[in-house]
Amino acid sequence: MPKLLLKFNAAVLKEINLGRGPLLVGRGPNNDVVINNPAVSSNHCKITLEGETYYVEDMDSTNGTYVNEKRIKKCGLHNQDVVGVAKHSLVFIENSVSAEEDKTIFLSPQKQSEILAQSAKTPAKLGRLRVLKGLAGAPEYELKGLSTYIGKSERVQIPIKGTGLFGSAPEVVASIHRKSNGYSLIAVVPGYPILNGEKVFPPVLLKNGDILVCGGTTFLFNLEDSSS
Repeated sequence: MPKLLLKFNAAVLKEINLGRGPLLVGRGPNNDVVINNPAVSSNHCKITLEGETYYVEDMDSTNGTYVNEKRIKKCGLHNQDVVGVAKHSLVFIENSVSAEEDKTIFLSPQKQSEILAQSAKTPAKLGRLRVLKGLAGAPEYELKGLSTYIGKSERVQIPIKGTGLFGSAPEVVASIHRKSNGYSLIAVVPGYPILNGEKVFPPVLLKNGDILVCGGTTFLFNLEDSSS
């Protein structure tokens, strides 16, 4: 029977067998898989069986749903695909293996609670984006939230100016996620954000002094001491 492994980093928190009905994932108690993390939306995503294929579909979540580190709206799942939900992941296993073959180590409830508590921690230093060139909504932004989005949409926290005659740019270019080990930059449109002269594809941890270019706007990333 196909199943999902709910993981936080390398630790497996739970194993979920997949049936024919939809499986709801989110922070709210009405979900089949409840992830108690503020970065997870109340109703984050769902997994459904259509024909012989399982699909994961984002339910207009705030921080998005990812498959193999690419943001998706709806996507078919293949064996060993990794569905990213905030700081957690759901690994899709197409065919269950025997107990002898399965080397997965499950954590005790106490250890799970310790890991989940650790996942809510934020870095000791506060990140800032300062506009060096081009237009944005403000000259500087404090990255206090768990997730900050950059793009031309009216719904993002950091609006930018695009390039070309009409200033065109994607609605959402990139997102910055505040984690316990620092700030992670994710390219929502792969290759569009440029970090220190290189196009961004997989997520990358930001460093003090990094230069980020999104369309016609250039930012300087800084870290400063913070007790928040």
